[in-house]
Amino acid sequence: MIWLFNTVLIKPLFNTLVGLYNVIPGHDFGVAIIILTLLIRLLLMPLSIKALRSQQAISRLQPKIKELQDKHKHDKAQLAQHTMGLYKQEGVNPLGGCLPILIQLPVILALYQVFIKIFQTESMALLYGFVSVPASINNIAFHFLDLGKPNVILAVLAGVLQFVQSYMMMKLQPPADSSNPAAAMTRQMTYIFPVMIVFIAWSLPASLSLYWVVTTLYSVLEQWYIRRPSKTAVALVK
Repeated sequence: MIWLFNTVLIKPLFNTLVGLYNVIPGHDFGVAIIILTLLIRLLLMPLSIKALRSQQAISRLQPKIKELQDKHKHDKAQLAQHTMGLYKQEGVNPLGGCLPILIQLPVILALYQVFIKIFQTESMALLYGFVSVPASINNIAFHFLDLGKPNVILAVLAGVLQFVQSYMMMKLQPPADSSNPAAAMTRQMTYIFPVMIVFIAWSLPASLSLYWVVTTLYSVLEQWYIRRPSKTAVALVK
């Protein structure tokens, strides 16, 4: 399993990051991380759109869910059973909105290893034959930001952007109800997850915080673009 994790995630990400660092004018490590983040998000874009469609479908089912709530208001077990049956009948995954976050977890773990290994000379043995070994990796990005050490500002910014992104997702959910596990989970995570992000990023290298800031900002802009009332957005969602 460790070999698979290294082969499928760590090594490709490591090579891509070093390759970007080699070709970027000025060899700015921060710019390399931003470009790598955007490449990862473009690869995950189909999953993100699918998750958004799932949330929108749940919102459209709200009238039917309300009918079930009125019909089974005295039997929570029946209500939960019929609600899940409705989701299955309509082909909706009530937890589909969590998929992009779950997918990103192994990527984040791999990037954490990459950001540590990239400053170790012996780790250059991970490079593919066609990727040049850089003379050194400068951990100072944008001429002022040390990406090898924790950064409080980036940690807080990551948490704030995560709250904005989670809040936008919550707005797609039906009103929270004790019989609706998806809505209840989304509402709780809207407030809990950003705090977790700040707490974790507070002690990790700023390189990982920069990744989370960029990827979350991408999510916010992606959701705004797809949800905006335009023909282009409708075409993307469909």
